[in-house]
Formats: sequence, structure tokens, C-alpha cells
Amino acid sequence: MKATWEKIEKNLGVLEVEVEAERVSVALDKAFLKVAKKANVPGFRKGKVPRPIFEARYGVESLYQDAIDILLPEVYGEAIDQVEIFPVDRPEVDVEQFGKGETFKFKAKVTVKPEVQLGDYKGIEVPAQNLEVSDEELSQELERLQQRHAELVVLDEEAAQNGDTVVIDFDGSVDGVPFEGGKAERYSLELGSNTFIPGFEEQVVGLATGDFKDVTVTFPEAYQVAELANKEAVFAVKVHEIKRKQLPALDDEFAKDVSEFDTLEEYKEDLKKQLLARKEKEGLSVREGIVVDKVGDNAEVEIPEAMVQSEVQNMVRDFDNRLHSQGMNLEMFLNFSGQTIEDLQEQMKGDAQKRVRNNLVLEAIAKAEGIVATEEEINKEVADMAVAYKRSAEDILNILAANGSLNSLNEDVTLRKTIQFLIENSKEVPAEQAEAAKTEESAE
Repeated sequence: MKATWEKIEKNLGVLEVEVEAERVSVALDKAFLKVAKKANVPGFRKGKVPRPIFEARYGVESLYQDAIDILLPEVYGEAIDQVEIFPVDRPEVDVEQFGKGETFKFKAKVTVKPEVQLGDYKGIEVPAQNLEVSDEELSQELERLQQRHAELVVLDEEAAQNGDTVVIDFDGSVDGVPFEGGKAERYSLELGSNTFIPGFEEQVVGLATGDFKDVTVTFPEAYQVAELANKEAVFAVKVHEIKRKQLPALDDEFAKDVSEFDTLEEYKEDLKKQLLARKEKEGLSVREGIVVDKVGDNAEVEIPEAMVQSEVQNMVRDFDNRLHSQGMNLEMFLNFSGQTIEDLQEQMKGDAQKRVRNNLVLEAIAKAEGIVATEEEINKEVADMAVAYKRSAEDILNILAANGSLNSLNEDVTLRKTIQFLIENSKEVPAEQAEAAKTEESAE
């Protein structure tokens, strides 16, 4: 097989391939075995028609498309390895020659991974961070824990406030006509959670147990259900019950209930250590983000739209998985938020572009610095996964191999090592100095 590659634009080129006639013949044999199973030829059972009779009746040309479909993916993969390119989108293939006894010639217009021109990536300045835990932060954490362990107490006479949970019936209609999904009984709604149509929860605030009210709202213009978009709806609401959080007292008993400590003071000391550890972890994450973004901005790279769209799809899929873990799904989210899938994809596009850019730059830095994942590091990663999933390391390796994910694991480890390299070679400066430099860059 012969393959040549010619770049015609920055990230676009033409791959020309010529495949031996012998391989064309093999592909035609495979195509015949495939189509002969369904061929209806009088006097022969399906799958039993001789090749010469089949070709005499239908023509050898009837096998060409199936043979191309069999051969093309195989030789395309070999060709891109031979010319050492990395496609990032489906190729546009133009078959120039294919026939019995002939070579197979085709051209493919291919979008490839872009080249990166690195800028400065060592000595990146990052603002110093405050890694102390203030009394206010400790109080806020204690309040959050109080909220988590609060009890819902039923109110008999008081009116509903933001933060209360109301148990309601509602029956919605547009122009007097009920609509699907607009009715529920004894539904628990936390006021101020913004889970209902804008304006609904605010009108329930102030109602008391047993109250009735017609709540009038307008569906968002971009509402998922097109026939309801921008329509005014009226919900007949009845309040059955109002529940309010009752916070536990901050005392030694609270400490015993939520921790292994006997006194509140002991618990507060331990909580302060936990907050400090969290701050340090978050601080490292912030520093990594700043360094990676600056290094990405310093580099020059032209990103193909196909790579951005692919990353958007990955982000949507990850978002859907997170929703499932919370008992929701993408369709429910879109319905509640009044968005379309196109709206969501458009919102993600900027972050997707940044991710693609930064990953390409990190990959280029790893190559420039000779950063690679060692066998020992890969084995440790597999061992950690084995512990997390309660499987043997051999099982994890087999699963990764079956899913084609071993290379991705290698790339992930290399990526993390590259970020660590950048952090070790960055420079911490006072926050005021970093802010001044940022302002100066913006002015330029």
C-alpha cells in the first residue's frame, strides 16, 4: 500500500492512498460472502449460489460498495499511521478507482490535530493565597452543619417564608385549558429553591396552611415545550402544610451527635483542621487552573471546530451523568430550565474551546519536556482503581483493554505530571502584584 500526505491548509490536508489489487480481490470475496446470504437466485438456496452465476446475474459491480465498506476503514487506519497524522474528524473520501483486478485508489480530505506554537510556560506568576481559616469561615461551616442536621417542624399558624417547605396541590391551565404536567397533589416544594417557573414560588410566600390562591406566571420564551413558551398560565394552589427547619443548638450534645468528639471546642478544633486541608486542596486546584490558563493563552494554536464540537458532546454526556446521580436526567433538566439542547451546547462551547486548547498545549509541553507516564505510575493508577472498584488489578487492566481505554489512562497520567511540572516551575507572587500584572495585560 502506498500513502502520501499533503497539507493544504493549517489543519487540513489530502491523504492519497493506493491499495494493491490483491487486497481488492480479498475484499470482493468477503463482500460476496456477505451479499450471497441474501441473494435470491432461482434454483439455489440463499447462501449457496456459485460466485460465477451470481456475477453473471448481478454483475461484479454489485459487490463494489460492500467491498469498499469492508476495505476502506482498514486501509485508512493503516495509511494515517504510515504518514503519521492524527485525524480529529471524519474524512471526506473520494474514491478514484475500484474494480476487479485493479488497485484501489482514493483521496481523503482530513482535518488533523493542530500544531501548537508554545509561548512561555515556565516561571508563570500566580497570586499567593490566604491559607488561614478565619473565625467567620468556621462559623459559616458550623451553620452549614446545623442546616444539614436541622429538623423540619410543621407550623400551624405562621405564614410561609423563603426556605420553608410547603406541601401543596396545584392545577395549572393556559387559557382555561389544563396542560400535561401542570397538576400535582401534596407536592413538597422548598420556597426559594427556584425549581419552579419564575414567579411561582414568590407568590406562595406569605400563604398559610389551608390557604387557596391562583398563581399567575408566564412561561419563559425559550421554554422546552414549544406550545407553552411565552404563554401565561394560572395555577390553582392549595397549601396543605408548611414546614420550617429547626436548627439544633451549638453545644456539646451537637458535637457528640455529628462527630467523635465529646465537646464542641474539640470538634471546632478538628473542623478547623479539616477546613484548612480543604483550603489547601482548593488552593492547589486554583493555582493549577491559573497556570494552565496562562500557559494556554501564551501559546498559539488554531483549533478545528470538529474538536470543539466533540468536546461539547463529551461535556453534555458528563452533565447528563451527573444529573442521573442526582435522580434527574437531561430531559427533565431542560424542561425545568426552559432550555433546548442547542441552548445548553452553546453555553458549553466557550469552556469546550478552552479545554481543547489547554489540552493541546499541555500535550505539546509534555512532548517538549519529555514527560511520559512510567510503567510504575500506570501500575499504581490501576492498583488504585482496583481498590476503588473492589476488583483485581488484572480485572481492571482487562476492562480497560476491552474498552480501548489503556491509552487514555496513559494520557491522563501524563497530563497530571505535566501540570505538576508547571506548578513546580511557577512562581508565587503577592496577590496585589498579580492583580496589577493582570490589569496591565488587559490594557495592552
